[in-house]
Amino acid sequence: MKQSRAFRRIIVLLLLAIVITVQTMIFWYFWNHHYSEGMTREFFFRGHMVLLFVYALLFTLFGNVYGAFKLGRLQYSNLVFSQLLALLFTNFIMYLQISMLSLELVNPAPLIGMSFDNILCCLVWCGIAMAVYKWLYPPRELLLIYSDRDPDNLVKKIETRQDKYNIKDSIHCDTEDSKLKDAILKHQAVLLCDIPSGRRNAIIKFCYMHNKRAYITPKLSDIIIIGSEQNNLFDSPLLVTKIRGLKWEQATVKRLLDIVIALILCVPTIIITILVAIGDLIWDRGPIFYTQPRLTKDGKVFKILKFRSMKVNSETEGARLASKNDSRVTKVGKVLRATHLDELPQVFNILAGQMSVVGPRPERPEIAKEYEESIPEFCFRLKVKAGLTGYAQVYGKYNTTPYDKLKLDLYYIQHYKVWTDIQLILMTFKIMFIKENTEGVNENQKTAIIEKK
Repeated sequence: MKQSRAFRRIIVLLLLAIVITVQTMIFWYFWNHHYSEGMTREFFFRGHMVLLFVYALLFTLFGNVYGAFKLGRLQYSNLVFSQLLALLFTNFIMYLQISMLSLELVNPAPLIGMSFDNILCCLVWCGIAMAVYKWLYPPRELLLIYSDRDPDNLVKKIETRQDKYNIKDSIHCDTEDSKLKDAILKHQAVLLCDIPSGRRNAIIKFCYMHNKRAYITPKLSDIIIIGSEQNNLFDSPLLVTKIRGLKWEQATVKRLLDIVIALILCVPTIIITILVAIGDLIWDRGPIFYTQPRLTKDGKVFKILKFRSMKVNSETEGARLASKNDSRVTKVGKVLRATHLDELPQVFNILAGQMSVVGPRPERPEIAKEYEESIPEFCFRLKVKAGLTGYAQVYGKYNTTPYDKLKLDLYYIQHYKVWTDIQLILMTFKIMFIKENTEGVNENQKTAIIEKK
């Protein structure tokens, strides 16, 4: 029965239903014992049920945004953190709703106490759920099929998730067909690492025919095709790839969203500016801000505004990205970079229309030029405005390779939706506290390009 897809799916759905139900019941207890009797108007049974439904709905929505229910995809600490963020936003909104129902700001102490019960439930559920998931879905044994491009970088990433994948063997894509097919049939799945399209298509069809799962590193053309539209004018299916930018109505809504969010962020920016000024005055007495030329839509250059996180005159030897344990980073800068708060002054670039809240990371012209020497398509990212946060910033890292950043940004451009922007903005709260996302390049690197040994 364990091998049945339906059985495994039912168990996973049951686990998700349990955590949503238990967290809602915790809220029900505190609502019933601390808040419901203080209402100015009597609550009937249906009113209580509506409030419980709203709590469950909010927790489910925020849980989906932060990946709180992605069993098997996130590791334990990440899964717990995602659920805690979902609970934080849910409990805050419920506090506001209870206050509105009470026609006054109610005492938050019971909800704060409730949060401790939420955390305990979260820790226990995540541990049990991950153990059950691992029993249902043991690590999948993979066959790595590679070409002439070095697969080491991908292999290192796969090895960080040994709870999910186990690369048992590897083989070159140009190996004799019979030996390659035999190798595929001996494994549960294959991992295709940037192999030529013709060879790759044949392998994918063989895997599909023999019910073997295939994990594929997409090429740029794949991402463009994924975002294509189907043309049904004829009885032969046609896929249409369009030159993506934003439609005028999308650009208008996006600009309005940018202005609203930038104005909201102005308040914390001013507060943090005061704190940074005090810190800089104590430690190195340098300027609070610094400007730097960056690229935005259509390759236009603008002056980006950031909190200074490095020592003055730290680039006398030319432009380079920050490395791990970079000695140029100040004490205040370490805190700013670890939490991404050094980026906050860019709200003024957003208000000026030079940037968007969500978009590709604004690269320095000289570094972008260096990337384009090995990746001519790197300029594809410039079909939309650069962003304070973005798809590559949320799902990648500071030291993610330029080619992988390009893939992430191109996916965002090809699949643009307003909801995607909202989701990425909410996800930014999560990555602010994840150390791996701010990890610098190696000390011998000036850019994120991985040097071949």
